[in-house]
Amino acid sequence: MAELIRGLDARIIARNLETVREGVGDGVQILAAVKYVATDELGVLAEAGVTLVGENRAQALAEKHAAYGDAFSWDFIGHLQSRKVRDIVPIARLIHSVGSDSAVAQLAKHGTPATTVLIEVNVAQESGKSGVLPDALGPMLAEAADAGVTVTGLMTMPPLAGAPEDSRRWFAALAALAADHNLHELSMGTSQDYAVAAQEGATIVRVGSSLYR
Repeated sequence: MAELIRGLDARIIARNLETVREGVGDGVQILAAVKYVATDELGVLAEAGVTLVGENRAQALAEKHAAYGDAFSWDFIGHLQSRKVRDIVPIARLIHSVGSDSAVAQLAKHGTPATTVLIEVNVAQESGKSGVLPDALGPMLAEAADAGVTVTGLMTMPPLAGAPEDSRRWFAALAALAADHNLHELSMGTSQDYAVAAQEGATIVRVGSSLYR
């Protein structure tokens, strides 16, 4: 596991947050990915004006939420294991990464009327990568609807790319899928390519390193 980030500076984060805001525009939510941020550093993010954070691991989400509670809105952005759903649901404003029948079943069992999720789509159809394939999105949405799970949009992680522009085709493909299914939320774009993602319709960008240094 990578070393945790410590020694954050609220002034630097505030400046970087403004840079990201200028790159995506006012209509896009900026989510600070905090997987590698030490729990005791999260107060610096709040001081810098960060209001929305995303965690990849259920246990870390619980620990950080216990420490900072209402200082942030909390999203879950990591691979969603069905056995962790019951732990995530009470905390997460939005779960970005639903991509399996078992996760939908657990959400139906443990979710509440306030539980909202995004379906993770393996839009480039990469072997071994999590998320549903584009052709399987319709059936997954139907399954979620039948189970009473509220899906508001889609999420994707495009293939590793050498330049931000290389991701544009995948962001555009996800936006087209969302439009085809009348979904409005698009979680796509990271520190490397958030501006391109916003140009292609992202409503949430997930940034980490670009905020912290």
